[in-house]
Amino acid sequence: MTQPTYAELARVVRDHAGRLAASLVHLVGDFSAAEDLVQEAVEAALTHWPAEGIPDRPDAWLYTVARRRGLDHLRREHRHRQKLALVPWPAEPQPDHRLRLIFTCCHPTLPRTAQIALTLRVVCGLTTAQIARAFLIPESTIGQRITRAKRKITDAGIPYRVPSPDDLGDRLAEVLAVIYLLFNEGYLSTGGDQPQSRDVADDAEFLAALLHQLMPTEPEVTGLLALIRLHRARAGARFDRDNEIVSLQHQDRSSWNHQAIADASRLIARAAAQRRPGPYQLQAAIVACHAEAIRWEDTDWTQITVLYDLLLHLAPSPVTRLHRAIALRFVAGPAAALAEVDRLAGELSHYHLFHATRAELLRDIGDTVEARAADGRALALSTNPAERSLLRQRLNWS
Repeated sequence: MTQPTYAELARVVRDHAGRLAASLVHLVGDFSAAEDLVQEAVEAALTHWPAEGIPDRPDAWLYTVARRRGLDHLRREHRHRQKLALVPWPAEPQPDHRLRLIFTCCHPTLPRTAQIALTLRVVCGLTTAQIARAFLIPESTIGQRITRAKRKITDAGIPYRVPSPDDLGDRLAEVLAVIYLLFNEGYLSTGGDQPQSRDVADDAEFLAALLHQLMPTEPEVTGLLALIRLHRARAGARFDRDNEIVSLQHQDRSSWNHQAIADASRLIARAAAQRRPGPYQLQAAIVACHAEAIRWEDTDWTQITVLYDLLLHLAPSPVTRLHRAIALRFVAGPAAALAEVDRLAGELSHYHLFHATRAELLRDIGDTVEARAADGRALALSTNPAERSLLRQRLNWS
């Protein structure tokens, strides 16, 4: 199968599998059974469509296969069979049906790894084999995670619904965290020695866009979508021809997708107009400061530092304090930034970017011996192949 054919097939399956799953769950009232029916239809599509061509109505094709196999599975349950047989396609689930699907997959009682696997399988329509290849994990491991998650949903009686308004904030934060973690997994894996077999970052953007479509008045959803799109707009300049990391300062900004950057900036403005600031909106605004600067020298580091202060007020974390110190380097100088970084030694001593940042600041103030030692500690802690290559280069240069 050619790559364009596979990409189109993957897009069609992803666009329709979530709607189909939402319809079947709403219909049969059994999350696990509906998910199995969808996956059987998806796997049939992956077998038949490359040879026979993508049908004119892929949604109807998927539903017909799922319905037929559902009847086979439910023949022993006469009361369900008649109900399933009479439902026409296309079924038009209300938006909250797909919201129910997302919130069920990301229920906080499920382990985070299971939430990710289940979301990719049910909402995005990926097969177990595709998820396993994407994360370089044995297919049996992914299969066990999905099976345990489905059993947990059934045994614990996890409701298939959107949370109540009182619970929505915490539950939505959980859903956004899953999508952002998925994005980081795909985005940071780019450029490695073992590239992923599919674009997981693309799946994360799809999920963020779907959530934005279903919850257009939630500013943090809008902020996350803008954040992902800003990062992806600059993705093509992150690596050189040898697959080595190119620092932000030295990237070819003419290769960035400036239309996507402008569109994402409008999303940020739309979210800000609702006057409900949140961590994803602020992170997106920080990235926008970098993306909108025509040159590295035009970066508004003062504004970035202020935005980090706001972010620390809403969501304090040592990693955010580290990032603020990096910005402070360009406002108050490397010595002031190094003092801030050193205060984080107790909390971030096992974080490779703490040592890598410290090495850069030490090099700025002329302490090359200690900088080399810090780079060595960063290398020992790093697992990303592209980052390890960059650190080796810095050690060779010093």
